[in-house]
Amino acid sequence: MMWQVCRSVSSIAANIAEGHGRFHFQENIQFCRQARGSLLETKDHLIFIRDAQLLVGVSHEGIDELLELCVQIYAKLNGYIAYLKKRKNNFTNKQRDK
Repeated sequence: MMWQVCRSVSSIAANIAEGHGRFHFQENIQFCRQARGSLLETKDHLIFIRDAQLLVGVSHEGIDELLELCVQIYAKLNGYIAYLKKRKNNFTNKQRDK
């Protein structure tokens, strides 16, 4: 189970980085959406680990702190996606006005 958490967590950062390296806004948005999916996958794994009590010596509060961090990152990622959509629309409108 822990390797699945590691994989999903690393996928979040990798998708954001790959999207940032893309030229077109829509590609960046798509990679951010994939990162958001990986974030929700990570959250699901953490809930399962907490509920099944798979980590000996780790309190529910410790996992709950990680889950709260997931909520905060989710909000920031949604804000970044909204920002990219706005930039895309502004760019498209400027191209149309030329």
